[in-house]
Amino acid sequence: MKQYVIDELRPEDYTKLRSHLSDHFEPSDIDGIYWVTLDRKILSEVQEDHAECGPFYFAIELDHSKMACELLVRTKNKIRCSCISYADPIQRDWLIGKVDAIFERLGIMA
Repeated sequence: MKQYVIDELRPEDYTKLRSHLSDHFEPSDIDGIYWVTLDRKILSEVQEDHAECGPFYFAIELDHSKMACELLVRTKNKIRCSCISYADPIQRDWLIGKVDAIFERLGIMA
């Protein structure tokens, strides 16, 4: 699985991140997993054509020592479809920028 991972979190970093993710993103049914809705402006052509499959998400997993962001664009409506794919460069950069902005906003040096 392709991921953007930030490891070696301090306990206070984990607490800040958990609070922020809980306040700003949809939690999944699995503790520590959050859904980040992909901005509609950067959907691929296939994803745009599959509006019935959307919305599209990235999954972020947070545990006490690391935050791992899957670079797979998913949907909750289907497990397999041509619209579910690894992020293209624009989507990847969007997610990394979003995560980096969270760290900056929370004053966490990664």
